[in-house]
Amino acid sequence: MKKILFIFSFFALISCKIQNTQRVLETNKPTQNNYFTIAFGSCDNQKIKNELWPAIDKNHPSVWIWGGDNVYSDTEDMQFLKNNYEIQKQDADYLTFIKDKIVLGTWDDHDYGANDAGEEYSFKRKSQQLLLDFLGTSKNASERKRDGVYTAKTIEVNGNKIKVIILDSRFFRTALTKATDLKKRFQPNTAGEGTMLGNAQWKWLENELQTSEAQFNVIVSSIQFLSNKHGFEAWGNFPHEIEKLEQLIVSTKAKGTFIISGDRHIATFSSKKVRGLSYPLVDFTSSGLTHTYASFSGEENPYVKGEVIKDINFGLLKFDFENNKVIMEIRGKENTLLQEYVQIYPGK
Repeated sequence: MKKILFIFSFFALISCKIQNTQRVLETNKPTQNNYFTIAFGSCDNQKIKNELWPAIDKNHPSVWIWGGDNVYSDTEDMQFLKNNYEIQKQDADYLTFIKDKIVLGTWDDHDYGANDAGEEYSFKRKSQQLLLDFLGTSKNASERKRDGVYTAKTIEVNGNKIKVIILDSRFFRTALTKATDLKKRFQPNTAGEGTMLGNAQWKWLENELQTSEAQFNVIVSSIQFLSNKHGFEAWGNFPHEIEKLEQLIVSTKAKGTFIISGDRHIATFSSKKVRGLSYPLVDFTSSGLTHTYASFSGEENPYVKGEVIKDINFGLLKFDFENNKVIMEIRGKENTLLQEYVQIYPGK
């Protein structure tokens, strides 16, 4: 276990009020070490027993975020996809785990319906409805009536707020550029063409950041944002889109903004100093819940912090409102702490 930065802080937290545009949930459930805790993870193959649910639950998270590849179901058969979601959703440990928790999430390619797929996938609208069913999204929710699974929820904890902004990196994403380097799958589109989010989602995201009153803003991306040299799917395949999001975070002055991601079957922390931003931009990758890149032997990542974890893992976000910091943890089997990173943000 490697600790990058470790800071202890305790503050009183009597009760929690969870709030978003669709519902208000009040709970007196205690939080781990008096922090408000969110857990997340990705890459959960429904054919492999997920051994981590009891370990995740030991941390008493109030929110669970699916980071994508929530099932593995590359298909154009929507009944097959639906059946695989049902297998996942009816897992006994999962049903126990999600009791009294808010469940949020996005998709990646294997639950979207096709490996590395984007806007060209012809069954994306039907697939969208199945993901929303899996997440328990209301039949009357706005997400049901528009393209894409992007959404945002504000969590209120004794007057403090966390905003979770969930992106859709599939529905609108234009074609990737095949790599000329045989050791890589894709390469950056240096012509400044193509989009990751599409016009409507970009406008929505700008508004969500611009109007956020939250102390912390958590952006959920199924694919990595900062690590951009490995040649697989990443925001790095659209450098102009990276710059666009970075400048959007700067211009909107959204407080305490960071990114969580999945996809890679490894877990790692990346951090970048962005011009005009008063704090480092962190991308916390946690992947996967049931299987990992066991043969991983290293890759170029100019922003990596600490070691890359290749054991099965989940991510924890522990919010310390009093000291304006987030304790980010990679944990594995038996709730073992594999690595930790702490980011302190400017004052309220």
